[in-house]
Amino acid sequence: MTDHHMNAKYEDEGFPIEAAMIGADADDRQAVVLSTVQKLTQAVDRVASATFRATAHGLYEARINGEPVDDSVMNPGWTSFEWRLRVQSFDVTKIVKLCTGEISIEVLLGNGWYRGKIGFNGQRCDYGSAIGFLGALEVSYQDGSIQQILTSTEWCARSSAITFNTLYDGETIDARLWDTPSSLDVHRIEFDRNTLVPQIGPAITRHEVVHPVRIWTSPAGKTLVDFGQNLVGWLRFSLTGPAGTEIVIRHAEVIEDGELGTRPLRRAKATDRFILSGGRDFFEPTLTFHGFRYAEVSGWPGELRLDDLEAVVVHSDISRTGWFECSDPMVNQLVSNSVWSQKGNFLDIPTDCPQRDEREGWTGDIAAFSPTAAFQFDVSSFLNKWLMDLAEETRHSDGVRVPIVVPDIIKMNPPEEFRTLLSDPTAIWGDASIWVPEALWNAYGDIDALQASYPSMVLHLESIERKLSSDGLWNTGFQFGDWLDPTAPPDDPAAAKADRYLVAQACLYRSASFAAKAAHLIDNERDAVRWRALADRTRAAFNKAYVRDGLLTSDATTSYALAIHFGLLDEKHISVAGERLAQLVREARYRVSTGFAGTPYITWALTDTGHVDDAYRLLLERSCPSWMYPITMGATTIWERWDSMLPNGKINPGEMTSFNHYALGSVCDWIYQVVGGIRPAAPGYASVRIEPVPGGGITWAKTAFDSVHGRIEVEWHIKEGDFSMLLNLPEDVDAKVVLPDARSYEVVGGSHRFGCALLR
Repeated sequence: MTDHHMNAKYEDEGFPIEAAMIGADADDRQAVVLSTVQKLTQAVDRVASATFRATAHGLYEARINGEPVDDSVMNPGWTSFEWRLRVQSFDVTKIVKLCTGEISIEVLLGNGWYRGKIGFNGQRCDYGSAIGFLGALEVSYQDGSIQQILTSTEWCARSSAITFNTLYDGETIDARLWDTPSSLDVHRIEFDRNTLVPQIGPAITRHEVVHPVRIWTSPAGKTLVDFGQNLVGWLRFSLTGPAGTEIVIRHAEVIEDGELGTRPLRRAKATDRFILSGGRDFFEPTLTFHGFRYAEVSGWPGELRLDDLEAVVVHSDISRTGWFECSDPMVNQLVSNSVWSQKGNFLDIPTDCPQRDEREGWTGDIAAFSPTAAFQFDVSSFLNKWLMDLAEETRHSDGVRVPIVVPDIIKMNPPEEFRTLLSDPTAIWGDASIWVPEALWNAYGDIDALQASYPSMVLHLESIERKLSSDGLWNTGFQFGDWLDPTAPPDDPAAAKADRYLVAQACLYRSASFAAKAAHLIDNERDAVRWRALADRTRAAFNKAYVRDGLLTSDATTSYALAIHFGLLDEKHISVAGERLAQLVREARYRVSTGFAGTPYITWALTDTGHVDDAYRLLLERSCPSWMYPITMGATTIWERWDSMLPNGKINPGEMTSFNHYALGSVCDWIYQVVGGIRPAAPGYASVRIEPVPGGGITWAKTAFDSVHGRIEVEWHIKEGDFSMLLNLPEDVDAKVVLPDARSYEVVGGSHRFGCALLR
């Protein structure tokens, strides 16, 4: 269920006003332990319930009588801390009832996103100079009385064995220090209590455990470990060795020239250090995270074996809802790569990448990927939480623009080359304020969530209206355009074939059109008329400026993909544009020629205009650049660039070269709907259209989606020219079924079988 509290503040009775945020006087690299010991005011057998509430500027891990209060990690996550600081609430009744009458609370406090040199490529954008913890344990007794244990300057503080912790650079744990802490002074930290909001969105938790598949020695004599999967999280292990032995673990996504390929990390060190106590030590660096497949291990006492290490996968606790499998193993791997990239980049916010000195909530990436994301996982509360931050950031920009990252830390200390981005609205990136709510509306049909997102839609469109020329064109200011078009130079990813202002105009039409629909749905008819008029004006201006008898002045695949799929063209021009798009795709020998703007829509545009075979050939092409090329190179996640790794095994020389970037995986939305055949016909899949379109030599496909109404399953096979399909629907969900021979059927709920001869 989605929790909507756009402007909710945490009630005083939920978090007592007497509780103070506290910190300790320590080096800013070190994690500290805050603690208190207090007696219960009644006997343990009279405890009815106990709740622990907590938040922090930084990251915290809380234990009561030695037991973790919850299995979540990296609390309270990342929000726009200036205006929204989430408070977690944990039921700790079982822990308290096991005590002997005395309550011990210990809290490990680290830097996290609040103070950790977070920023883009060397920026330092800390929210504050001091980290702090705010907590309250409330014990309710059977007689109705309540005991509260609150954070205050009466608590104690000590140093921990974690002598260094940042998200980009890693964590250092000196196990010798656990038993020899230093006492620290506790101080009160003033903060705005109006920023406190309830926990919205899923917690971050541990998920799979991945074991190494290979250990070997590099040409330089380094010990390298391959986990077989590019993932996000950390390593953990137990061992015994001589006191003072230092184990250093470096992380990276790829191997280059036989060694760890760390250049794509830029300034991020991604290095953990563990110093042995001399006894049996257990290490798990939970105040950082890394994006990696490979690790370089030095200092290990003795021979490193496969069962000595394990990788812990960490991401927000989102539930898997979509599955796809077909007869083509490479398509299956592409889908797997999309799923793994979503998991790795859905760590409290939808990030661009999880490994380098960035890891920010780039709005353009999620604008492109949100329909795919909402099929693969239940992202309703996850993305609605992020949209609340987007709303605050946009509102506090005085409506100038939707930020290019949310939370917007760039505004704190912007690099010179980014300063223009603080004043201009941008297509796709800014359109996340509309396209993400649109994807959520289609997936879940939650009208409250749509209404909560609507003010951001208005601010985005109004910021664009101020930039339009007298003839209705959005043709001034900075635009990312078709970012990372594969023909763009490595050092200029915005230099795409498609006219960036044509792209902006097309995106404005789509956004204004959905805003009009959203306004109507929330009974704001005045705005519905306003945005419909803007959409009509934008469409007319697009056709006048960019369309010549069905051909576009910007003769690029992205231009045609957007014009066709967004519905910008008059009926008489669609077939001409579709044929030109198919011709361009063929001339490119089915190699991909789109970036962030065109990639989600090009296979759709080909299919919409009857060029299904071309869409499949584009999907299945293996040479570079293509969706399948990274798979031929061993990719287990989606790459940022089509050629992040060059065919010769060298890393792309571009500064931005990530191997875990979900945006180009947005083609999976087409796979699920067109190859798999499951398409929403009403918000929340209350009604569906089942229309698989076979092609590309694929002989069978299985697709399943756990909608809010229940599971929808489609399985189809082709044998000797005959098509057969099994459909399972939730009770009361109706479907229009369209077979490859164009016959259609209307069914409601239950299991249904269909068959036809394929058209030849």
